[in-house]
Amino acid sequence: MRTRVKVCCIQSLEEARTAIAAGADALGLVARMPSGPGPISDAAISEIAAFAPPPIATFLLTSETTAEAIAAHVGATGPNTVQIVSHIDWRESERLARLIPQVRRVQVIHVEDSKAVDLIDVYEPHVHAFLLDSGRPSAAVAELGGTGRQHDWSVSAEFVARSKRPVFLAGGLSAKNVSEAVSLVRPFGLDLCTGVRTDGRLDLKKLTDFMSAVMRAGTSVASTQPGL
Repeated sequence: MRTRVKVCCIQSLEEARTAIAAGADALGLVARMPSGPGPISDAAISEIAAFAPPPIATFLLTSETTAEAIAAHVGATGPNTVQIVSHIDWRESERLARLIPQVRRVQVIHVEDSKAVDLIDVYEPHVHAFLLDSGRPSAAVAELGGTGRQHDWSVSAEFVARSKRPVFLAGGLSAKNVSEAVSLVRPFGLDLCTGVRTDGRLDLKKLTDFMSAVMRAGTSVASTQPGL
């Protein structure tokens, strides 16, 4: 099983085409957020989601925190996957699974310390996958992704080992460290935004270098990691 790559913070159809041509498996479409790079309008998200051909996954990154609001956001934009960037109440996660069973649901876990592993049992029954990031949801202005910071990968490795769901790794990834990330954490997939951008724009050379580095890292994903 090869390591999947999700290119996040896609800004336009042109960037979507570039990411897909470079070998991306998924596109991240960032809606309104309290902070961080890459938000675009719901209309733009809908346009890109409709454009992306199978089997490309389109991830709506939503900051909504109730099942009804998340489901409505998905309905308005049309992605095949929703990435829930806040640590929502588990009852909302359970309710969301009933409201949109046809849409893949990915719960972000912000790895601030080793307690992140405790959240596996909270969400695992209700989601299809996890994404480990380096946000600080409790900050004065909540950070819910796109920080460009690397967190403690030893915690991420433990999370992957314990999770029965596939796990994406995000936070400070680049061509220079992706081999180490794959070797240590052994995630199902990798997620990046700032690491392949220059002055806010998708940088084809950085993206190509990253994809090449992923290929060189080999198919070292743990065989126990299930597919999404």
